[in-house]
Amino acid sequence: MGLDKAVTPRRDVVAGVGFRHATTSEEIVALVRSGLATAGVPAGRLNALATADDRADEIAFRAAAVVLGCETIGLPPEALRSVDDRVPTRSVRIEAERGVGSLAEAAALVGAGERAMLILPRIASVGATCALALVFDSE
Repeated sequence: MGLDKAVTPRRDVVAGVGFRHATTSEEIVALVRSGLATAGVPAGRLNALATADDRADEIAFRAAAVVLGCETIGLPPEALRSVDDRVPTRSVRIEAERGVGSLAEAAALVGAGERAMLILPRIASVGATCALALVFDSE
């Protein structure tokens, strides 16, 4: 193992996030941090926050990514729907609105790539949901 890999944590986790328009960045940050802690994942491994592309430019989402030190990913509806068979949580409201059982779980899976594995199913706060997926390289 090279020194760079020993010192720099692998950034191999994507947090999928769903949130209501009035949700604050602080609430999103707290929920993502809670999810990481629940999954036993160090915060330094967080690579990105992923959500639906129609929400990716919202100030609270972008501000949460800045606080968490990661990038943001906006995903089109067809990409989210493409992993619905891998989404264990079913929300009737989100299924009706987005065509997927859980926006957070679908966003985490798609954001983490084709070989991703969900490591934390959806958790929720008052205004947001979060799920975590692990990125698997082809190495």
